[in-house]
Amino acid sequence: MDTYGLIGFPLKHSFSAMFFTEKFKKENIDAEYLNVEIGDIQQIRDVILTHRHLKGLNVTIPYKEQVIPYLDELSPEAKKIGAVNVIKIDRNPNDKRTYYLKGYNTDYVGFKKSIEPLINSDIHKKALVLGTGGASKAVVQALIDLGIDWKYVSRTAGENKYTYNELTPEIINSYQIIINASPVGTFPKVNECPDIPYQYLTRNHLLYDLVYNPAETVFLKKGKDKGATIKNGEEMLHLQAEAAWKIWTA
Repeated sequence: MDTYGLIGFPLKHSFSAMFFTEKFKKENIDAEYLNVEIGDIQQIRDVILTHRHLKGLNVTIPYKEQVIPYLDELSPEAKKIGAVNVIKIDRNPNDKRTYYLKGYNTDYVGFKKSIEPLINSDIHKKALVLGTGGASKAVVQALIDLGIDWKYVSRTAGENKYTYNELTPEIINSYQIIINASPVGTFPKVNECPDIPYQYLTRNHLLYDLVYNPAETVFLKKGKDKGATIKNGEEMLHLQAEAAWKIWTA
């Protein structure tokens, strides 16, 4: 039986195992999907050696960038983005302990395809990206390719960034897309939300949350209360997962 899995920490919030387990059952695929929590990215070697039938991995917080030095090759989009969420494992058929790891980024595809239908080109010209981790890098690349100007929002100052306490009414008014690419609001901390001035949101705003558990985060609810268009990350999850499956089985 082929094995696939997810590495990250923590993994209580992840739906990937449920998604792939249901897919395998529905399509009569003889495979299993495991959640593997690791406290240090160096443990990826142990994971691959322990699970000799492992053919592919998804990568989530906090390892999308940290995993890169452990890979033998990056796909062009992963190299461009600087983050990996899918790994294909090719093993030596004569020695399962010898393997070749190639990293990909399907977050880019999932995010771009899921947000594109919601964008009104007359209104949605600039975006704020909350968070600067690995997922945000795929978001930023998609925004660039969609022709949308962007800036990060972070707790620390830096180039092409606002800090949260710098967000004025004028900034919120001029950035009509706001994307939560941080884990804030994820189960079990469902009562938390990014610290932005929600009172300045309008019906022209589009709020997108990469979080999908819960389905409606506090971030999205506050946007909906102001009449904004909202979307969570569930469709992005499905799209990136199907893209990962194509990579693993190519």
